[in-house]
Amino acid sequence: MGRTPARALMAALALACAAPAQTKTHTQPPATPTFRSDVRLVRLLVTVKDGSDALVGTLGQDDFAVTDSGVGQTISIFERTTAQPLSISLLIDVSGSTAKDLKFETGAAARFLRAITREGNERDSLALYAFNDEVTLVVNFTRDARRIERGLKSLSASAGTSLYDALTLSSERLEGRDGRHVIIVISDGGDTTSRTDYHAALRSLHRADTVLYPVVVIPITSDAGRNIGGENALTQLARSTGGRAFFPGVERLDETFTEILRDLRTQYLLAYYPKALPAPADGGFRAVQVQVKPPGLRAISRGGYYEE
Repeated sequence: MGRTPARALMAALALACAAPAQTKTHTQPPATPTFRSDVRLVRLLVTVKDGSDALVGTLGQDDFAVTDSGVGQTISIFERTTAQPLSISLLIDVSGSTAKDLKFETGAAARFLRAITREGNERDSLALYAFNDEVTLVVNFTRDARRIERGLKSLSASAGTSLYDALTLSSERLEGRDGRHVIIVISDGGDTTSRTDYHAALRSLHRADTVLYPVVVIPITSDAGRNIGGENALTQLARSTGGRAFFPGVERLDETFTEILRDLRTQYLLAYYPKALPAPADGGFRAVQVQVKPPGLRAISRGGYYEE
């Protein structure tokens, strides 16, 4: 008699332990697709020009070829004149050497910002930074051009130039934003007080998938003279990210901004999943090349990316 309840108890426990496994088996949802988290989609914004430097916006996917680390890749996503939203960070050099031209620079920048917000994607947004020996976020991302204009009017020039710090910080704040990332920096080209350096700025620009357009206002007539080294550094940064550098006098700033806007409105988007790649070079940088098959045309795009 004493063993029967024990057997009954053991049987009940066995059923209780088995029940959850049976329930889980019968209520399990249908399988859903899974994606490898270690596969990176590489996006390339591409501008195409002909022999006379005119923009070409009528090409198709088959007109492009992409190589990554020397290996041909398959284009998975293609958009002609992409309408993906723009996140534009405008960086204004307010160091002492720019004081003479600051009013002209901010006026041209305000007109450019109004043009951006009048057309294009309704999700386009802009942020304003000022930098001298410090970097200041004057206005965070907004589509309200009047807010940016008020920020521009508040700027005054003094102290040194932390150009690389400004590029690094603004790039980091672009990471994770939807769509296309663009930095436009107006400066006289010199860096005198940054805590970071050229290589840190380059890495940050690539990590944030950012296209850089430096606008180097010349001629420079301050006692320090013209900073050729700084101008060359900005040119190389722009080229590496798929942008281009401009060297206008203040009287040509409006024309320069019009060219930048035209570039942004005539960009192709190409994207691919890297395949069959060799080990990355030292530093993890992978070189990417975009070629246009029709003769007489050239593609402008970033030169690669860092494999994290």
